[in-house]
Amino acid sequence: MKIFFSLLIVIAPICLLAQSNYASLNDTYYHWIDRYEIKTGGTLPHLFTTVKPYKRSAIISFLDSARSLNAFTSGTDNFNLAYFNNDSWEWARPETNESRRPFLKSFYKKKSDLLYVDIPEFDLHINPVLYAGAGRDSRSDDMLFTNTRGVEVRGMVDKRVGFYSFLTENQVRFPAYISQTITNDTTLGYYPVIPHEGFWKTFKGNKGYDFFQARGYITFEATKHINLQFGHDRFFIGNGYRSLIFSDFAPPAWFLKGNLKVWKLNYFYLLNQFTADVRGTSGGTQGLKGGYPQKFVALHHLSINIGKKLNLGVFESVVFSPDDETGASRFRLDYLNPVIFFRAIEQQNGSSDNVILGADFKWNALNNIQFYGQFVLDEFLLDNLRDGNGWWANKFGIQFGAKYIYAFGVSNLDLQMETNIVRPYTYSHNTKYGSYSHYRQAIAHPLGANFKELVGIARYQPLPRLNLSGKLIYAQIGRDTVGFNFGGDILKSNSYRKTYLADSNFGNTIGQGINNTIVMATFTASWQLKHNLFIDATAIIRSSKSAASVFNNNSAITSLALRWNIAQRLYEF
Repeated sequence: MKIFFSLLIVIAPICLLAQSNYASLNDTYYHWIDRYEIKTGGTLPHLFTTVKPYKRSAIISFLDSARSLNAFTSGTDNFNLAYFNNDSWEWARPETNESRRPFLKSFYKKKSDLLYVDIPEFDLHINPVLYAGAGRDSRSDDMLFTNTRGVEVRGMVDKRVGFYSFLTENQVRFPAYISQTITNDTTLGYYPVIPHEGFWKTFKGNKGYDFFQARGYITFEATKHINLQFGHDRFFIGNGYRSLIFSDFAPPAWFLKGNLKVWKLNYFYLLNQFTADVRGTSGGTQGLKGGYPQKFVALHHLSINIGKKLNLGVFESVVFSPDDETGASRFRLDYLNPVIFFRAIEQQNGSSDNVILGADFKWNALNNIQFYGQFVLDEFLLDNLRDGNGWWANKFGIQFGAKYIYAFGVSNLDLQMETNIVRPYTYSHNTKYGSYSHYRQAIAHPLGANFKELVGIARYQPLPRLNLSGKLIYAQIGRDTVGFNFGGDILKSNSYRKTYLADSNFGNTIGQGINNTIVMATFTASWQLKHNLFIDATAIIRSSKSAASVFNNNSAITSLALRWNIAQRLYEF
């Protein structure tokens, strides 16, 4: 850690330009932005949409350009434009953001902020965070609930340093399928963890869960084209609903990030410090003397706009751990280099670390259709790949998807279809802490590996304040059982492979092991009462069928929630 702070001390004095914070990850929020890029019919230089989150200043610049290209053609589109301008008013300066009747003459003078300061040397925005929901699950007699309270703060000092902080305290009673997922960890010999979250404890007589969530960062503009950032947060790489490269499924984590955006290029460097393992019981995560073991993930992503419609990207990442007794046993300074080929360094160090390579693309084929995809390569041998013999170490994943906005000529109706396929043993490794995971949770696709998935999404905004969303997810997964490693559990060492095959090195296929078929249909109607204040009504039908009873269940879930300055909680797996 001393190395990182030393770097920041050197970097800080050169950060002299106006600074912007980032809009927090939010599925609906980012869909609205991305759809207007598709509607313009081409890629715009303000945003490289593959890497999320986006800078607020870049969002406003992008929207200005999209408006000049006639992307906002309906009353609903103009409502969305006003929403974004109000949400980042320090960059847009809209006249519509002034409140007609401020609360107690001091609060909500701006529609988007409880309190704000707007002077040349200091910019500050303070907002409450609330998520209050209740629901029913056909598999449980107990009422489901979500109780989240917190605060969000963002701002700038001297227009040179940006800061952001988000803190919530949460009590939740999950639907049965999520609680069963947590329980399954214990059944399979793991310490249980909560999806998306870190440290937790039980609540209400072991029928609920209690946890904090904290995110925050400092960001600098080193030059006109180079941004530097460090803090504790999540990222997402991709243009799809899922990401096979890097997703926001796992808990927030410490990071150091650099981003270069110049000409038609965007170069992204990320170093994360992740939790390699945890200790706990059915009553919650427990402390450990000396702290939990750590591991690091360094990632490079380079993308380029080719012509007006096509964006191509390549990436590499490496997982390494100084706490892993079977690995390097020290921190690798080599991986701090933002412009070096990780695989070459990893081989030079003895091939003890986990390197993943890949590529992605985005093609705005027409003014209302976009195609996108990702390819992830963990390991392979070309001869075995050609032979099609199911060699275990041909580890890769493929994503392909399409977005169709203003579908069939219907204003603000958007459709999306996506397929994800990941072979067995992908993202796993042969060292103790080499898997592509954080806090025992996947940092790519939530299903891990050894699966096929098809996702269909329909989004419709019939009224400016009303958003309707329907999703259908179909997945076939090959599950592991105690004593067997069929390649679905990325936490298991792939040096131990026990299957029904006489030779576990060959004949491996996607879905091998204990078959588990999941069909999940969700529908959400969301009404925006005030700026960033939503009422969500949600219905979920989920079927999980498997020969192993531990994965076999069916649920029908309904819920109603009031949500304020926070994204909807999604557990769609």
